Amino acid sequence: MEAKAKLWVEQDGAIVLSGYRVRLLQHIAESGSLAEAARRMGLSYRRAWGKIREIEKNLGVRLVESEVGGAGGGGTRLTHVGERIVALYPQFEASAQADVRRLFVELFSEEV
Repeated sequence: MEAKAKLWVEQDGAIVLSGYRVRLLQHIAESGSLAEAARRMGLSYRRAWGKIREIEKNLGVRLVESEVGGAGGGGTRLTHVGERIVALYPQFEASAQADVRRLFVELFSEEV
């Protein structure tokens, strides 16, 4: 057996970060496109854009910057804060999962 936990971060009762939300940001960083990030996650563009706006509102910071099309085609990129979240959240998740596994073994090793 192995213990696992589903993690998310709340602010004032609203979810601001989760693995799902950070994956959306990662796809934007990788593709340079909100439309492509939405496609990769099986979301409509509208749903993906709404999720980004929701996260930004709940955090109180901008996470993405978009450029309108034209000759170069436009695109979407992460702000510095968005980049930091994408870089640090996986470390947070991995550390928390390791702590959950360790605690489970510590507390239940004789029981199961």
